[in-house]
Amino acid sequence: MKRIVYALLGGLFLLAACQDAKVPADYAETDTTANIYPDYADVTVPINMAPLHFQLMDEADEVVTRLTAGSEQTVCEGRKVMPAPADWRRLAEAAQDKGIGVEVFAQRDGKWLRYKPFHIYVSADSIDPWLSYRLISPSYVTYEELTINQRCLENYDERVIYDNMLCSTEKDGQCINCHNYQNGNPQRMQFHARQNLGGTVINYDGKIIKTNLKTDSTLSAGVYPSWHPRLPLIAYSTNLTMQTFHTRDLNKIEVLDSQSDLILYDLEHGEVSTVENDPDEFEVFPFWSPDGKYLYYCSAHFELLDTMSAEAQSIKRYKEIKYNIYRKAFDEQKLTFGPREMVFDAASQGLSATLPRISPDGRWLLLSVGEWGCFHIWHRDADLWLIDLKSEESSLKARPFDEVNSSNTEAYHTWSRSGRWIVFSSRRYDGDFTRPFFAHVDEDGHATKPFELPQDDPDYHRQLMKSYNIPELMTGPVTVKPQEWADVLKKPAQPAKYVVR
Repeated sequence: MKRIVYALLGGLFLLAACQDAKVPADYAETDTTANIYPDYADVTVPINMAPLHFQLMDEADEVVTRLTAGSEQTVCEGRKVMPAPADWRRLAEAAQDKGIGVEVFAQRDGKWLRYKPFHIYVSADSIDPWLSYRLISPSYVTYEELTINQRCLENYDERVIYDNMLCSTEKDGQCINCHNYQNGNPQRMQFHARQNLGGTVINYDGKIIKTNLKTDSTLSAGVYPSWHPRLPLIAYSTNLTMQTFHTRDLNKIEVLDSQSDLILYDLEHGEVSTVENDPDEFEVFPFWSPDGKYLYYCSAHFELLDTMSAEAQSIKRYKEIKYNIYRKAFDEQKLTFGPREMVFDAASQGLSATLPRISPDGRWLLLSVGEWGCFHIWHRDADLWLIDLKSEESSLKARPFDEVNSSNTEAYHTWSRSGRWIVFSSRRYDGDFTRPFFAHVDEDGHATKPFELPQDDPDYHRQLMKSYNIPELMTGPVTVKPQEWADVLKKPAQPAKYVVR
């Protein structure tokens, strides 16, 4: 009850602050841009995005901010600029395909000044209304305290999909990861549970199962997933994974594979088959093309020596592990794959490419590129790159996606259903905590300045001691309750049957 009362009082305060605030009559002009957090100056947002609330970080005795679009105007008082949802909607509608003008006025020592105005541009291209992600502490020992959450992008509504602690005990811990959807459909979702009560949990149109994808013919259970865009099929990598730690490096940790292959899971028949298992290749991160005719993936050539174990070699020679992007044609009738084709030879450039994600129109391949390895979320040098797949020489068309990159980590990324928006993970603000950022991408592959996931309280992310992991866009909310997932996880897993195709 207290939370509701406080929320109502807060809403009344904001309403009053924005309705009663007045722009000062006398002020001095300055060419200085206001230091605001999050940095929303000159960003482009979708028409259906929640209000962009921000705060002035400069010292000031009083602050007044005016937002203007056409004949619409809202004036807010205070260091935190938090226009009400109704006011923001009026501004956004008036500014569609144009901009909301933002003027920040600050008073110091009894004198007012106006910072250099900026704009928040509003695109008529809407974005998928929901986003899901793991919330996890940036620690190596507290992984059990994590959740998969979902957030409505049209407001600030956040809900827990599943809480890892529901099946963790003092004696037996659990770790959940790799949530994934078929074309963003929240009724077709899967995620993994490792350790206690482990298994892969899949919801297919209301039927929830727990399956064990580990067989005598596969390295492990399914790890990194990708749903076929239409068929009840999920491609996975299978991985023997380990962690190592740096003692003298800004990158704190390495996540490495000593072996990895690709498999295909047929939900309808409960069958697993091998897609690729070359002993001299580390295959990982499968991803289907939008038409379902190709499976893209990453693979690193790594020949093991006889003098030491595979694990030891991966650790000792980790800078040699460089992934390229390949694809294999898929026969939907036989559920078989053709020979691999090179898509992007990153290793020849001394680089490593991971996480291939293809735009819905099939033209653009977005990927994460670093110096080595496949777990770029831990690498400060990791950037997003863009490849034009319609070019006959796509490797020559690969370029760093400089419009969205920063001096820190950019990694996990996905496209909106329209193909006009991307969301990706970035550590650009502090180097430690991963936050979701969004950018508009036009038909020629040019992106606008990224903006951070809006929050009701603009200081929220500066106080949140958790990272967002694997942002996935969805067409609606997941309606399965956390306890329903837990009830399924507590049951024995259905073993998958291995078949040769």
